[in-house]
Amino acid sequence: MEARVSQCAARLARQENEIRLLTAEIERLKNSGCLGVSPSLEGLRDENAKLKYRLNFLRKSLQEERSKPAKSMININSCLQEIFGAAIQAAYPELENPPLVVTPSQQPKFGDYQCNSAMGITQILLKTKEQKVSPREIAEKITKHIPANECIEKVEIAGPGFINVHLRRDFVSKQLSSLLVNGVQPPAIGKRKKVVVDFSSPNIAKEMHVGHLRSTIIGESMCRLFEFAGYDVLRLNHLGDWGTQFGMLIAHLQDKFPDYLTVSPPIGDLQAFYKESKRRFDTEEEFKKRAYQCVVLLQSKTPDFIKAWELICDVSRKEFQKIYNCLDITLTERGESFYHEMMKDIVKEFEDKGFVQVDDGRKIVFVPGFPVPLTIMKSDGGYTYDTSDLAALKHRLCEEKADIIIYVVDSGQSGHLQTVFAAGQMIGWYDPKVTRVAHAAFGVVLGEDKKKFKTRSGDTVRLIDLLEEGLKRAMDKLKDKERDKVLTAEELKAAQTSVAFGCIKYADLSHNRLNDYVFSFDKMLDDRGNTAAYLLYAFTRIRAIARLANIDEQMLQKAAREEVLILDHEKEWKLGKCILRFPEILQKILEDLLLHTLCDYLYELATTFTEFYDNCYCVEKDRQSGECWPWGLLLQNCCYSCGRTEGGWHSLWGHRPVSRWSRELQAARLMETQGSSVCLAWEGRRGLSQGQAVSRGGFRGESGVDCPAPAPMVMFCRPDREGEHVEAAAVRSHCHCHGQRIRHPGD
Repeated sequence: MEARVSQCAARLARQENEIRLLTAEIERLKNSGCLGVSPSLEGLRDENAKLKYRLNFLRKSLQEERSKPAKSMININSCLQEIFGAAIQAAYPELENPPLVVTPSQQPKFGDYQCNSAMGITQILLKTKEQKVSPREIAEKITKHIPANECIEKVEIAGPGFINVHLRRDFVSKQLSSLLVNGVQPPAIGKRKKVVVDFSSPNIAKEMHVGHLRSTIIGESMCRLFEFAGYDVLRLNHLGDWGTQFGMLIAHLQDKFPDYLTVSPPIGDLQAFYKESKRRFDTEEEFKKRAYQCVVLLQSKTPDFIKAWELICDVSRKEFQKIYNCLDITLTERGESFYHEMMKDIVKEFEDKGFVQVDDGRKIVFVPGFPVPLTIMKSDGGYTYDTSDLAALKHRLCEEKADIIIYVVDSGQSGHLQTVFAAGQMIGWYDPKVTRVAHAAFGVVLGEDKKKFKTRSGDTVRLIDLLEEGLKRAMDKLKDKERDKVLTAEELKAAQTSVAFGCIKYADLSHNRLNDYVFSFDKMLDDRGNTAAYLLYAFTRIRAIARLANIDEQMLQKAAREEVLILDHEKEWKLGKCILRFPEILQKILEDLLLHTLCDYLYELATTFTEFYDNCYCVEKDRQSGECWPWGLLLQNCCYSCGRTEGGWHSLWGHRPVSRWSRELQAARLMETQGSSVCLAWEGRRGLSQGQAVSRGGFRGESGVDCPAPAPMVMFCRPDREGEHVEAAAVRSHCHCHGQRIRHPGD
C-alpha cells in the first residue's frame, strides 16, 4: 500500500506542476489578447481532483493499517525516509527522484537521526534550473512540509542545512514493548522470494584448506540472514566432482585396489592418493593414456567407472562433512556432474542464437564489454568450467526460479563470474532489473606476517588442522581461567567448541569481506574489543541479570502489555534506540551483503548495554530477607530485549552460545576485564584475590552506605558454601558492602 501511495503522490505532484505551467501559459495568452480556455488544462484539473481524492483515501487506509498492532519490528530509518520523501515531494514537486538521505546521528546533541538531502537538492536546482538557493533555505522549506506522524518529536536545522531529527520517546517506548511481547521479528518483506546461495564448493579428492574457510563461513551466514528475513533459501555446494582429473584417479584406483568393485578400498588419505595419481600422470606415458581412456568411459556412464567415481566422491564427502559438522554448516550438494547432461543444450542454444565463434577448434563466446571470451567447448569436444557455470546459472534461473542468486567466491574469480552473468543477460535468461545475480567476493586469509596463510613448510594450511588448533587454543584459554575446575566435563567440552568455532567464525565475519584479513588465534580469543569472546561474555551477563532477578519471559510480557516504559536516563534512551536499529542493520546487509556490519552492530549493542549497566541499577537486594528484585520495568525490558537481540544475532552468524561459563565468573569476568563496575568476593579462588574489588561497586550494603559508584555490585561464592557469609575483612577495605551475598547465576 505504501508503494501505491508514493506512486499516486508522485503522479499528483507531476500533474500539479503541469497545471501550474499551463496556467502560466494561459495568463500569458490572456495578456496577449488571446482568451481561449485550454481543454487540456480542464482535463488535467478534473483528473487532478480525482487523484487528490484517491490519494487522501489511500493515506487514510495506510494510517489505519499502521495503527493496527504489528508483530514485526519497524525500520525507523525507512519510516523517516518515507516522511522526508513526502516532505521533499511536497516542497519541490517539480523534481524527479530528488536525493533522500537519512542517517542515524553520530552525536546525541545532533538529535537521533539526520536528513541531509538539502545539499543535494541545492546542486540539482543549480544545474537543472539555474536557481541558486542555499541548503539552509531548502531545509527550512522541507521542514514546513513534514506530514503528521507518530515518530518525530521535533526537527532542528543545523549548520548549512542539516535537519536534525529527535524521536518521540513514547514512540520508542512503544516499539520496545512490542519487541518484548512479540520477540525479534524482521520487517515484512512482502512476496516471499527465492534466494540461491552458492558457497564452499571444494574439489573432490582434494582436502578443504584455509582458502575454503571464508566462502563457507560467509555463505552460511548469508543464508541464515536471508532465512531469518523470511526468504526461501537454497544453499548449494557446487563441488568440483567432474572432469579429466577423475581419469587418473580411477586408473590409480584400479592399480592400487583392483578389487574395489567388491571390497571398499581403505583410502585413508585422499590427498596423498591424489598426489600419487598426479605424479604418475605426469611421469608415466602409459598411465596417462589409460587415464584419458578412463575419462571417456566415465563420461559414457560405464557402470564400473561410475562405481569407482562414486567411491572416490564418497571418501571426500565424509571428510568435508567433518568440517561442516564443526562449523554447523548445511548444504545441498550440486556439483559439476549435476549439470553435465545440460551442457550439450547450452552449447546448442548459444550456437542457435549466433553467439558462437570457432577459434582453433574451440567454440568460444565473446560477451560485449569483456575482453576474454568464454570457452564453451574444447577442440576435443569436451566441456569446460565456463560451460558448467553457464549451465548452473541457467538451471538456477529457469528451473529453480530464483529471484536472487549469490555466488560466495573469492575475488580472483570476479572477472570470470561477471562474464558468465553478462552472457546470461545477453542470451536472455534474466533481466537484472528483475532478478539479482551477485558475486559476493572476498579477500584472502593472511598469516601474521601479512603474507598468504601457509604452514612453516610453505604448504597450504588444511582446514581441519586449523579447526583442531582452534579447539586446543580454546581449551588452553578455558583452563587458564580455571573453567575446568567449575564446569562438568560435558559443559567444558561445550564451552570449548563454542569458543573455538565461534571465535573463528566471528573473526572472519567482523572484517569487511572485500579486504584480506590477518588470521590470529590470539586476537580472536581475546575477551577485549570486538571479538566473539567479548560478545559471549556480554550475552552471558545479560542472561545472568535476568536469572538473578528471577525474571521470566511471561512476567516481562505481562508488564510490557500493562505498563508504560519511561525512558528518563540518557543511557536508557541510548540503549533503547540501539536495540531498535536492528531492522536497519538487517536491511543494509540484505542490500550490500557486507556482514561485518552485523558484527559492528553487535559490538555497539554490547558496549551500549555496558554503559547502561554501569549507570543504572538493574537489581537490588533486600538486606533483611535476602530477596533480589528488578529495578524497574524498563531495566528488565532493556536487559531482556538486549539478550533477545544478541541471541538472535548469534544464531545469524552460526554461533551457539553456551548457557554458562563458570558458576562464579560468568557475569563478573567481563565487567572486570572491561574495567566496569563490579565488586567480587569469594573464598579460595585463584586468579582474583579474596575480596578483590574492581573499579566500582553498587549494591547497597548493610550499613546503608553504597559502594563508590551507582552501579550494580556482583558477588559470588563457591557452590559448596551456599548460605554462608563470605569472610568480609578484605572486602571492607575496598567498599562498604560488608560481604553482602547474592545467589550466583549458575545456581
